[in-house]
Amino acid sequence: MSHTYLGPAYRIESERLVIRCYNPKDALNLQKAVQESVEHLRPWMSWVKDEPEELKVKIERLRLFRADFDLGKNYVYGVFDPYESELVGGTGLHPRVGSNAFEIGYWIHVNHLNKGYATEISAALTKVAFEIEHVNRVEIHCEPNNIRSAAIPKKLGYVYEATLRNRNENIEGEPIDSMIWSMLSEEYLKSPCAKAKIVAYDVLGHIIIS
Repeated sequence: MSHTYLGPAYRIESERLVIRCYNPKDALNLQKAVQESVEHLRPWMSWVKDEPEELKVKIERLRLFRADFDLGKNYVYGVFDPYESELVGGTGLHPRVGSNAFEIGYWIHVNHLNKGYATEISAALTKVAFEIEHVNRVEIHCEPNNIRSAAIPKKLGYVYEATLRNRNENIEGEPIDSMIWSMLSEEYLKSPCAKAKIVAYDVLGHIIIS
């Protein structure tokens, strides 16, 4: 792998999905997707406590997401169908787990569960993290009782490290445990993520990796 920085990846095309930087104009699709999925997301995503939100609030949030993305502070992506007509989920590479490392987060629209999308997304972002951002470590966190979510890092070759007690809060503000999975740069090439078929583009639409 080359160590010349060519990122960040503003757009990633996986086998079935488009994963790209949000634009404020995506706010209506985001509002619709979240409102349709609130009951599914409620046990796992504390941010749904603020739903339903007005469209102007969603627009402002996406403006902030875009600003952080452009400044290299945090990479929040929308996940779309190939025609970009429907938002099927959200994901991100979040630099909140130490230096030269990312945490991958994800959520899926209730109508698109059990299609393997979260696995496809996580494999794509793992590849971007190691091959474009050249980090040393990538982590995936989930609640221990979120069986669907916990199966994804295991399938992709991540290593279970620990379950941290009372590390986060649920939607009611109650303490909850957090299961930590990680992958190191030297483990990446032997993982299924290295074989993920993606095309990643920079902000000018130039291909970074394919």
